[in-house]
Amino acid sequence: MIEINKDYTVKLLEEIINIPSPTGFCGNVISHIENVTKEYGYKSERNKKGNLIIEIDGKDNSYCVGIPVHVDTLGAMVRSINSDGTLKITSLGGNIFPTLDGEYCTVHTRSGKTYTGTMLSTSPSVHVYKDARTKERTEENIVVRLDEVVTKKEDVEALDIGTGDFISIDPKFTYTPSGYIKTRYLDNKAGTTCALSLMEIFTRYETKPKHKVKIIVSTYEEVGHGCANIPEDIDELVGIDMGCIGLDLACSEHDVSICVKDSSGPYDYDITSRLIELAKSNKLKYAVDVYPMYGSDVSASLSGGNDIKGALIGPGVHASHGMERTHIDALLNTIKLMYAYLTA
Repeated sequence: MIEINKDYTVKLLEEIINIPSPTGFCGNVISHIENVTKEYGYKSERNKKGNLIIEIDGKDNSYCVGIPVHVDTLGAMVRSINSDGTLKITSLGGNIFPTLDGEYCTVHTRSGKTYTGTMLSTSPSVHVYKDARTKERTEENIVVRLDEVVTKKEDVEALDIGTGDFISIDPKFTYTPSGYIKTRYLDNKAGTTCALSLMEIFTRYETKPKHKVKIIVSTYEEVGHGCANIPEDIDELVGIDMGCIGLDLACSEHDVSICVKDSSGPYDYDITSRLIELAKSNKLKYAVDVYPMYGSDVSASLSGGNDIKGALIGPGVHASHGMERTHIDALLNTIKLMYAYLTA
């Protein structure tokens, strides 16, 4: 089995985690990944919606395996400006709002300016509001307090802040001595890092996958249509997205998850069976699970009418859509399984 450069993998993950990319605002992170792709000599192109498609030649290019991943994350957008100079928000993706109360954030204006702030409950102080502890944390009850001298709506407008400006949440990336990675947006920048690490491995080992590979870096997965349309030459998709943890699920933060079914239905029987056999034969830590409240870019592609087979794997991630955490082992097991699938 191949050796994976852990330091490179963690460095790449930290780099892309720290580039804000709420869904629909992914230009900067895509540009960074384009530069990474060029370093390893692979071709890439953007489609019209902004997805990046990276091509890796295989020993036999008559068949093509697509690997959809996504760099768009949860976030928010300015809905309106309140009379006191705070910002009313609208959610981008399925945020867990209690986890946003007290988080630092950045407003990205359409004129290119950025301003920092804090997401807060509309009852933010126990010394002032009787319901500060009990008030429900919802989209309607969370505002952004800007780190600027603003006391009214007109002050905010003078900063070029307006409706439709994107808001990113500080991810707080931390890599612990015990190997845990805790940060927002492992969904799905962890999976993206696993896919991009394959480029480094193929280059370092001076080898090729069995068939042509196209890594599709999606920019609209969190809102359901990231890979609704894919290149016509792709024959199958094996997506890399996060594995879920909790309830009756077998997956842990050390495993590569093999999803057999999500809310869109079962994944391809033959590909999934092959992935399970490869995980066993390569002695990887893995789990096989059903995710009833989950969809992926593979799901979007199938729903979009593409004539492909599809499967889904990914590193186990705890507390998804909140303060997420995984372990470096989960990334390594995911990379090894995908490499085995592409070269077996």
